[in-house]
Amino acid sequence: MQISKEMLIGALIQMDDCIAPILMRAGMHCLGCPASQGESLEEACMVHGIDCETLVNQINEVLADR
Repeated sequence: MQISKEMLIGALIQMDDCIAPILMRAGMHCLGCPASQGESLEEACMVHGIDCETLVNQINEVLADR
């Protein structure tokens, strides 16, 4: 399973239990906010000043090891 920057935060969180902690460590502390659930990972990264490609790669590496 792999993720992409176009995927919605809500879908990512439901996909695997390990994703929410990764996003929190990256600085996305608003995962419980209803508005964040409809944002793409790319949009959330822009708002938080996070390099999206790096984050996507990190998450995909963790998912590949599971």
